[in-house]
Amino acid sequence: YLGSQFGFNKSGYIKYLKNAVLVRMKKCTLKKLALSVDVMLPVALNYYAHGDISADILQRTMRVEGDCPAIISAVSGVIAGMSDQFISFPLLQGARASVASKTEKMCGIPNVLGVLAPAHFEVQVCLKEKAAFVSVSAPGHASVVSQVICDLDGNILSVEKCCVGSTPEQEVWESSFKGREVEKELHGPYWFIGGSGYRLSKHVLTPVRDPSKDKDMRYNEAHAKLYGVMQATLGHMKRRFRCLSDLGFTQKGSLDKKSNIIKACCVLHNIAKKFSVPLPPSAEKTEHEQPDMDDSEPTKVNPEALKAREELINSKFS
Repeated sequence: YLGSQFGFNKSGYIKYLKNAVLVRMKKCTLKKLALSVDVMLPVALNYYAHGDISADILQRTMRVEGDCPAIISAVSGVIAGMSDQFISFPLLQGARASVASKTEKMCGIPNVLGVLAPAHFEVQVCLKEKAAFVSVSAPGHASVVSQVICDLDGNILSVEKCCVGSTPEQEVWESSFKGREVEKELHGPYWFIGGSGYRLSKHVLTPVRDPSKDKDMRYNEAHAKLYGVMQATLGHMKRRFRCLSDLGFTQKGSLDKKSNIIKACCVLHNIAKKFSVPLPPSAEKTEHEQPDMDDSEPTKVNPEALKAREELINSKFS
């Protein structure tokens, strides 16, 4: 039933997910709800898949609609906590080298470990706070933004806590755990493909602004090809988890619950890919393309990083 209702139409996926959640729930303090995973998981999965709770699920689980926010919050916290198991960079040097080699074959850019982007998710906010939640790339739409890194196959390698939608990409990167790790070379001498809203650095590879030379144009085409992987990945996530198209009401001081929902969907996305679960039919509603290639490039340029990018372009795209 779970599989057919929520688009996860592989029994192995549902069984695996149920067992994994059950193990984690036993370690968590959920005594206030005093409900079994057989009740809580269907409610949460229904919300993730459809963005609301169906009357059928309420009837099957013998819940009322007022019970659902607490159930969704609790399950999201549990699944988000599973990110240490299901969301990670390649740990071994051999695995990292394999990812980089596969990526170079696809686009020609060497030593790339992943694609970095700000992922915006629409929210509803009070008028007083709306300006803080509206990003330059999507004027008029309030959102929260989470920094996401994915690999060439669309697996999520990292997802950070969300911020208000107006937060610049570079600020999100510099304040993130993964950003600090990468810039300290804790994950090796690899590049991460980022849009023009990021600052070119030793590890963040941005497109050439206003290219005039053929080699720069060829490099930008390769860069865009990789960046498109992130756009497709986020599109697939929003297609599989309709809740991400509108996370509902939030406030600046209470973003943790939205962060947990986003992270939970990233965990479920990776597990779904592990089990080769097909995407559900696309929704009729057209999503805003995210992430956008922000034109507001940071003005500060690292000369060493600029030289490294030029050497890469001369070596691979001349």
